[in-house]
Order: sequence, then C-alpha cells, then structure tokens
Amino acid sequence: MMTEQHSTKQDILEYLLKQGQAIAQDLATSLDISPQAIRRHLKDLETEGLIVYQSVASGTGRPQHIYHLSPKGRDRFPNQYDRFAISFLDTLVDNLGYEQASEIIHQHWQKKSIDYRQQLGDGILIERVAKLVELRRQEGYMAEYHPFNGQDDKFILTEYNCAISQVATSFPAVCGHELEMFAAALEDCQVERTHWLVDGEHQCGYLISMTNTIG
Repeated sequence: MMTEQHSTKQDILEYLLKQGQAIAQDLATSLDISPQAIRRHLKDLETEGLIVYQSVASGTGRPQHIYHLSPKGRDRFPNQYDRFAISFLDTLVDNLGYEQASEIIHQHWQKKSIDYRQQLGDGILIERVAKLVELRRQEGYMAEYHPFNGQDDKFILTEYNCAISQVATSFPAVCGHELEMFAAALEDCQVERTHWLVDGEHQCGYLISMTNTIG
C-alpha cells in the first residue's frame, strides 16, 4: 500500500512538472484513479510542502483549486549540480574575472558538443534526436521529444527540469552555451529555443529543424 501511494504521489508530481498546473479532476482522469483518492494524495503533498494551489472562481459553484509544484516540490527532481560546482565557478570568477571564467565555461560546452556529436552519429534526424533525449535523461533531465506538427524533419525537444539550474542562476550565459551545444551536436540542423525555465516557464523547449527545410 505504501508503495502504491508513493507511486501515485510521484505520478502527480511528474504530471505537475510536465503540465505546469492542474485541477484535481484533470489528475484523476489522467492517472485513472478516483477524484476522492486524488484529493487525499493532494492533501498529503500539500502538507509535505511539495505542492501549492490557487483558488479560482468557477461560475456559481465552489472555487476550483489549481495545483502546481512548490519550489520544494520542483527540488524533488534533479535540478542542480553539486555545491562544489557552484563554489568552483565562483572561485574561477574571483581569480580570473567574469569574462575569462565565462570563456572557460564556453570551452567546456564546446567540448561537450563534440562528445554529443560523436555519440549521435550520422543517422536520420529522428534517431539522433531520440539519442540526444536519452543522453539528457542520463544526465538527470526529464526530457522527451515529439514531431512538430506531424513533420518528420522537425522535432520539439522538451526538458521539464534543469539539471544545472543553480549554475544557470549564477551564470546565465550557460543557457546560451547549451543552445549552441545542441546546434553544434546537430550540425545540419537549426535549433531554436521555444520555452525557457529561467524566464519563469515550466519547461525548456527547443525546435530542431533540418537546415535545408528552413525558410
């Protein structure tokens, strides 16, 4: 029973991570359990400080509760490097200055893009995007992909958490380096950012298109 409850609670947290917010009925329908059971789990998660809700007027009836993850709830998912990484980067800045430290970080991402490119190989785009998602999952990202408008030469890559969020907070330039890394790893593609966690959205999203299909 405890295992089942833990699994259901985790499913709720993952649903909220992906969707950004939800009402109890949406969760009950998606997870195929009763609204009563969902509300019990939501109450437990609220007590644990993992979710919060906003009350929104709904016609003449009772206000609806719209649930979303609290900062503590989002922290349940991999979202930060070791504290050592932050401390190390701060030390770089203190000793070399921000510009030189940023250049070193840039070189790190360039090296990582080469590693990605080698692992992705030269297969068709869907195979490479699937492999990229697999690599990102291994690094702690909740990543997935799907075709863009049903096309086989355009894909949306979505990441619902950020494994380097604390680094990005201190060094926002890393987000740009990450975008460059994807573009370098997929040399024959254009990669555009569609969503950004740093901007307050609940996901990071990238549109990946074969270069010869753009324009």
